[in-house]
This record gives sequence, C-alpha cells and structure tokens, in this order.
Amino acid sequence: MSPRRPATPDEGQAGDPEKDRVDAKESKEAAAVEAAVDSAREAKPKRRRKKAIPEAEGTAAEATGVDKAAAEAALAQPTEPETEPAADAEPEPEAEAEAEAEAEEQPKPRRTRRRAEDDRPAAPVAQPRRAARDYGDTPPMVRAHAKYVRTSARKARLVCDHIRGKSVPEARAILAHASRDVARDWSKLLESAVANAEHNHELIGDELRIHAVKADEGPTLKRFRPRAMGRATKIRKRTSHLSITLTPQDGDV
Repeated sequence: MSPRRPATPDEGQAGDPEKDRVDAKESKEAAAVEAAVDSAREAKPKRRRKKAIPEAEGTAAEATGVDKAAAEAALAQPTEPETEPAADAEPEPEAEAEAEAEAEEQPKPRRTRRRAEDDRPAAPVAQPRRAARDYGDTPPMVRAHAKYVRTSARKARLVCDHIRGKSVPEARAILAHASRDVARDWSKLLESAVANAEHNHELIGDELRIHAVKADEGPTLKRFRPRAMGRATKIRKRTSHLSITLTPQDGDV
C-alpha cells in the first residue's frame, strides 16, 4: 500500500482562517508598494536635451565690421609679453596729480639726518657796543640785587654812602680800601651789575656810573644766649637787601 498524503482544503477539509488573513495582508502590502513605485516613476520629470542653437554666421561681422578671417588669423598669431614702460617716459599729468595727492595724505617721516651747511641759519653778526649818547633822553638803567646779606642795614649804608654817584673805577677803588666787612658784599654786587650791563645792554663797564644804591632791612633771626642765674637774653641776627643801579656817565637823569 502507498503512503497516505495529507488532505487539502479542496478535498473537503476546512482551511486555516489565520493563514488566510496573513496572506491577504501580504498581498495588500505588495500592491501598495507597487503603486508607490509607479507613482514615483510618473512624477519624476524626464531630462530634456538642450537643442543646439545654430550659430549665426556673419551677424557678428556685420555688427562689428570686422572680417572673420582676419580675426582668426590675429588670434592664431602668438602674443608678445607686455613690457614695462621705460623709465625715461614722461608720466601722464593725471598720474602725477594722483601721486601728489597720495604723497600729501601720507604722514611725512620725521627728519633725523643732520641739516646741510646751506640749511643752517647764519650766525648772528656781533654788533658794536653802543655809546650812552645813542640813547638820547632815556639812558638805560642796569640793576643788580643781593638779598638776605648777613649784615645790618645800618652798617651797609655806612659804606654805600661813599660810592653813590661815583664812576665804576672810583667805586672799585673805594670798596677795595674800605675797612668794613660789608664792603666785600658791595664789591661783588657792583661786579654783577657791570656784567649785566655788558652782556644784556652791550655797554662798556668802565664808562658807567652808580646812579642809585640803597640797603633795606631784611628778616631778623632770633636767637637766645644763656646768662647768669638761669636767665636768657635775646640775640638779633639782622639781614639786609642790597641793590645798585648803573647808568652811562653821559646820561645823567
């Protein structure tokens, strides 16, 4: 006897409902995929080839007035490299104006080199000394001051009274032979006044005379000195301000 094969649904056996449901679902999914693929193919546009535009021969030559054969021959010839303009060539006026404008806008560098001999200012010429008579009615007055001299104004006046109105050589001789110590201060002040006259006013020192001289009181320094029985006495160290004025001998005021 041959083996018995399983029965099929067609032979009277009932089919499996779960299997039928899965088969129907798979068939629906396959149909949906095929429909999506077909719609995508229909939606994709086809590329169109660009049609070759026939060249309009002769139109450019007619518009520009250039022969086509001559233009092709010129293009076929090798071009020479551009050469820089010669240094001797004169620049155009517009280029010169632009270069000058750029130079003015840029800050000038600081000049550090030494000036040439021609650029240096000429040395002032020494002028001759002027005599007193050149000043007319207003002769120059040359002054010198010495402040806080350690001497009393009374002792300074005893010396300056001897040189008032004297010429410079005579005042030098009087101060050189004076016995008081303040004479040395008056001598220094007289030489300072003479130097001012020679340097600032271009005068001759020996041709001057003492127009005015005075001694004013300065501040007094207070000191104390011990004395007997525990006492103290005050010591006053006086100072004075000395001043002298010179003028030319011919310019009496």
